[in-house]
Amino acid sequence: MKAAAKEIAFDSLVGQFLAVLEDQRNASVHTVRAYRRELANFAAYLTETLGQQASIAAVEHLHIRAYLGQLYERGLTKASAARALAAIRSWFRWLAREHRIAQNPAALVSTPRLPQHLPRVPSMEEVNGLLNSMESGAATLKDEAAAWPERDRMIFELLYGCGIRNSELVGIDMPDIQWKNDAILVRGKGRKQRYVPLGDEAALAIRAYLPLREARLRAAGKLTLVLDGPLVTNMRMSGNARLTTRSVGRIVKHIALSRGLPADLHPHTLRHAFGTHMLEEGADLRAIQEMLGHERLSTTQRYTQLTTGQVQRVYDETHPRAR
Repeated sequence: MKAAAKEIAFDSLVGQFLAVLEDQRNASVHTVRAYRRELANFAAYLTETLGQQASIAAVEHLHIRAYLGQLYERGLTKASAARALAAIRSWFRWLAREHRIAQNPAALVSTPRLPQHLPRVPSMEEVNGLLNSMESGAATLKDEAAAWPERDRMIFELLYGCGIRNSELVGIDMPDIQWKNDAILVRGKGRKQRYVPLGDEAALAIRAYLPLREARLRAAGKLTLVLDGPLVTNMRMSGNARLTTRSVGRIVKHIALSRGLPADLHPHTLRHAFGTHMLEEGADLRAIQEMLGHERLSTTQRYTQLTTGQVQRVYDETHPRAR
């Protein structure tokens, strides 16, 4: 027999929801971690505000709004508040489906309006210049960012050439490379899988890197990882030898700076550049959506940036009254 809602603590209900999110919905590790943090803070707020014996049914939309106001008072940005609200909404949707509550109070709380801005995308000339300089082997840094030029060039070629996320890059294993099909299997958000095309330059970069990767793994005694381990490895071959997303971000930023590119260039910037440059060259928006792994076309439209010149050219080439 189920316990009454009032007998179940807020943090216990959060734990039940997270278990469902992780086991049944195949949410990514990053999503579960973020939801756990946001909902733990909100549950603590509810306990402090309503008391330990309060029922989840006692929570109203005014409590959620008051909590968001508290976040603003602590100096959090609108984006941070929006992330917290997204987690709270998901939790209450689940509570409603499980009949723990009669109405969803989060549905009455509007999302904070966020400024629409996208990071600056480097031009095709800037990206090609950077990749060409890496191909020549010109390394100017003495740290992790340039100590393995073959691996680091491959990182750039895959991020820009395939448009994959940082987490998808470090998650690639050796069997995921489909040489016969010129494709790579990547695991995106929510553990969803998709194939992305493997371009010629990216393939050449991988082939140049693999013998060095194998030599380092053999020297470290990690023979089982040669054929089945992670593609992108760390230099020390520590642990499972997989490079972390944080290290990739540091490598990308350091190498970009050494080539005169802006300091705000990071792995996701190259993903933006992938979509933007393909669109500028005439690629279909839905094809870009498929390659980027977006569920909604509206997401792809935000990732890609049409310049005024591109809009004008499309109009001139396609509208019957412009000819």
